[in-house]
Amino acid sequence: MTSSELAGATDIAAKPLELAIILPTLNERANLSLLVERLDSALAGIAWEAIIVDDNSPDGTSDEARAISLRDPRVRVIQRIGRRGLASAAIEGMLATAAPVVAVMDADHQHDPKQLPGMLQAVASGECDVAVASRFAEGASTEAWNQPKRERASSLANALARRLIHVELSDPMSGYFMLRADTVRADAHRLSGVGFKILLDILATSDTPLRVKEFPLAFAARAHGESKLDRTVVFEFVVGLYDKWLGRVIPTRFALFGTIGAMGVLVHMAVLAVFLSIFGGDFKGQLVSAFELGQTIAAVTAMTFNFLLNNALTYADKRLSGFVPLMRGWAKFGLTCSVGLLANVGVAAVLVNFGFHEYPAALSGIIIGSVWNFALSSRFVWGRY
Repeated sequence: MTSSELAGATDIAAKPLELAIILPTLNERANLSLLVERLDSALAGIAWEAIIVDDNSPDGTSDEARAISLRDPRVRVIQRIGRRGLASAAIEGMLATAAPVVAVMDADHQHDPKQLPGMLQAVASGECDVAVASRFAEGASTEAWNQPKRERASSLANALARRLIHVELSDPMSGYFMLRADTVRADAHRLSGVGFKILLDILATSDTPLRVKEFPLAFAARAHGESKLDRTVVFEFVVGLYDKWLGRVIPTRFALFGTIGAMGVLVHMAVLAVFLSIFGGDFKGQLVSAFELGQTIAAVTAMTFNFLLNNALTYADKRLSGFVPLMRGWAKFGLTCSVGLLANVGVAAVLVNFGFHEYPAALSGIIIGSVWNFALSSRFVWGRY
């Protein structure tokens, strides 16, 4: 920033803060400096600040943000340790500002900052409650994006989202939007913060329908780095829908844990059946029967399956990575599952002794064992939850 630009920023800083731009980041170091320059150019005459909420990026995004902040005090950074996820990062950033209006946008240059003044005027004047930069509104373009598969997936997700929020939007899955900060604060305690689509969360949570105005967006290609939206993004979208519908009845994370556990039972039985069909007659006279060895292999395989799927999906925000952390987590998961198995068998046996029928007793044991596994895994494998 030149001396004249710094003087201009100082003059603007003397005005009451008008807008905060929340930038959730993961490995966006190379994009930050140019983005701040683009914000400064687009928001000339507006008192703004940028809050970079970084999920402890290994590329040093937080350090780069702090270096920029030393040159431009309008830039702040929140470095999150042990927490991940775009939606929760956006919520945390929106609650960390005194600005009356907040915007959320990507830091990868796919969202054009030139949209911000018009969106701010619409929200600040009361013309709308939420201003949304839409990839699919009339006049918008995704030509530079050049991701036809992602476009089709976004269209399908948008159709499902519109059924949930009952708001006519061309792009309810947009990650570029603006609204008043007090609207967010009023509902913050009820937002799920699950997955990537915080706009959907906000619109679905509000007790009163929010008036929305769309702004056509020329969705650009990413400037530097790679997209963080891996194959689990579709899964996380479905999880977000579940959380809004049933999350208060059965906690979302426990529902995922239980579903994966049920899938693990199928894996266990399949592995055991294959083993017995191949080796069932080859263990006669041996110290270990074919069933005992097959059961052991099936149990370890199912446990590994459960661990890997839970690590990738249920605990995506606390995901273990690297060989040593994964092996350590796998061993802890095996230990917690063995404790859960004892609880399962013990509860079922006690209920049968008290006169309960075997099947309800077995089901009760399974539920108790699952809750025990979930509680221990959440605490000792993936950290405190």
